[in-house]
Amino acid sequence: MRSLITDPYAVLGRDYARSRRPDPRIAAAVTSALGDAGSVVNVGAGAGSYEPGDRRVVAVEPSSRMIGQRPADAAPSVQACAEELPFPDGAFDAGLAVLTVHHWTDVTAGLAELRRVSRRQVIVTWDQAVFARFWLVRDYLPEIAEHESRLACLDRVVEELTAAGETPKVEPLPVPSDCVDGFLGAYWRRPEAYLSDRVRAGMSGVALLDQNVVAAAVGRLRADLADGHWHRHHVGLLGRTELDLGYRLVTT
Repeated sequence: MRSLITDPYAVLGRDYARSRRPDPRIAAAVTSALGDAGSVVNVGAGAGSYEPGDRRVVAVEPSSRMIGQRPADAAPSVQACAEELPFPDGAFDAGLAVLTVHHWTDVTAGLAELRRVSRRQVIVTWDQAVFARFWLVRDYLPEIAEHESRLACLDRVVEELTAAGETPKVEPLPVPSDCVDGFLGAYWRRPEAYLSDRVRAGMSGVALLDQNVVAAAVGRLRADLADGHWHRHHVGLLGRTELDLGYRLVTT
């Protein structure tokens, strides 16, 4: 048996319950994708974002820090890894994995386990090529794209599911301009938010980088905001209500 339970969020996830609240529009898309599933296993569940409240849900989360932030009325949780789900075959109508696959130690095993225990799968991930064009990445922190090139994201998820005999459906998941879930692309129209240490702490794509590199990039962004350069350069974004940054909803 693998010994895969680690807790990278012991520090990284200390404020997730506040910084990573579910956005209602993204939640509606996830709930719609779950369809009529009466039972759901939420793998990499974190503090419980995007768990539907109208059906039976069991959460799977390896981090004790994250489990400790789950609300008292949240679905029951099990401390375990995606690669070794402690459930019998076909135990759930649907498997849910929201912005978590890239953290899995063995993606092939994790997706195989998700398929084993659930009849259909709903996965939120992102297209790295699209995300690399996001202004924060392109203009200030290209190191994010370099780091993420080594992660298992959309292409790998689709490849694994297709190889397993599935026909995955991929749909864009646009980010609202006032998104309340503080993931990395959430503040595309509110650049001042990226100046906040607390906001950045909830974004693994930034928090896991060399913080000297991050500090230099934040300094450049702060200067560009102060002299109006950012707003002049990105004036086309200011009237947008949503933006496709590459986040994708994958269903089988």
